[in-house]
Amino acid sequence: MKFFGRKEEIAELRKSRELSRRFAQFTVITGRRRVGKTELIKEALGDGKGDFVYLLITRQTEKTMCSDLQKSVEEAIGHRLTIHGECSRLSELVAEIFKAAEEMPLTLVIDELQEMDRINPSFFGALQGLWDEHHNTAKINLVVSGSVNRLMNKIFFTYGEPLYGRNTGHLTVRPFTVSILKEIFASFCPKYSNEDLLALWTFTGGVARYVELLMTSGAYRRDDMIDAIFGHLTAFVEEGKIVLVEEFGNEYATYFSILSSIASGHTKFSEIGNDLGLEIGTYMANLNERYELISRTLPLFAKNGGKNSAYHIEDCFFRFWFRFVFKYQSLISLGRWQQLREIVRREFSAFSGYALERYFHWKIADESSCTAIGSWWDRKGENEIDLVCEDEFAGTIDFYEVKVDPARFDKAALLRKVEAFFEKHPEKRSMRHTAKCLSVKDM
Repeated sequence: MKFFGRKEEIAELRKSRELSRRFAQFTVITGRRRVGKTELIKEALGDGKGDFVYLLITRQTEKTMCSDLQKSVEEAIGHRLTIHGECSRLSELVAEIFKAAEEMPLTLVIDELQEMDRINPSFFGALQGLWDEHHNTAKINLVVSGSVNRLMNKIFFTYGEPLYGRNTGHLTVRPFTVSILKEIFASFCPKYSNEDLLALWTFTGGVARYVELLMTSGAYRRDDMIDAIFGHLTAFVEEGKIVLVEEFGNEYATYFSILSSIASGHTKFSEIGNDLGLEIGTYMANLNERYELISRTLPLFAKNGGKNSAYHIEDCFFRFWFRFVFKYQSLISLGRWQQLREIVRREFSAFSGYALERYFHWKIADESSCTAIGSWWDRKGENEIDLVCEDEFAGTIDFYEVKVDPARFDKAALLRKVEAFFEKHPEKRSMRHTAKCLSVKDM
């Protein structure tokens, strides 16, 4: 699949490269697995406009890995750099590159850096020493990337760690915006339907690798996507485990159970705890703050300390995976793919409702000038509005009910909810407002 979007990210990375010719730069790139970090790095910096060295850290002995990486370095900049002997440690190889950058501008990328925590944790202290020694004199553009959020936070953003405070920039790569997702879909299937766009969003959440897998397999219709995801040769079924087991370590089973409960529709802290029969406080805090896999949301304009909160899985793919893959492991182990496909088709309309809300949340955030956007509900749970969008400068506030099927929209009911909102927030009543339905046809 050709490269799409990421214009701002590319511009920032290239700006850092130019700055490094005068002042050394150290950029940390994070983001969940499969989101497209490596492709972004190569698109932005491997463009032939500067000496580019790419080192991918893989799980093997350090000596074997360094032997392979040394060959890559010599192929990339061997005309400018001579390494005497064989480097058996990554720190030795990186030291040679830093020395070379004293004489010429170099971009050094270390991808999947967190793997060094398993191979040789002392590397991080060595890298600190090399940076401290050379960053005032070397023309080095150091870029490091990692996919395990827990480890990358520990390495770079935990006080007392060797590399804490050393980076000059931090870029988080996120899934494609809805506008880029539509551009990608149109490039493969110019006459796609909004129903199929909703399916693509619900199944992938705009994560680059999952979008690529479906598009390059010709799965442009919802039923074709379901067939592609649930089959003997699919890469999707094991994906949740591949991506998350390393994040959670030995406690992954408990975290998986919590995420499965949320994906099944339990959004209140008490509901999740009662569903599982567990004390979940620490786990929920970790999922929200350390792993950034769930969001704790309050009604729009509520005070930060409020207790009327709800929990959701922000990543559409993980929400889908825990709802239909993790939950039905028994069917998968028995090879009952057709039965599982029928379950997804039967429940898709109800399940995709929240995904459609998130779609419009990001679409409006990208395309409008709103200053605040979110959902609103009252403490009793009697009134809930899917999206409230305020433009403080224009003096407007818009209320939206999101429906997969617009025939189910009840405007009178929405207006009653709007009145309940104004009773709670009378300071907003003077703003010009609208109350509308957003549905699949508005995507």
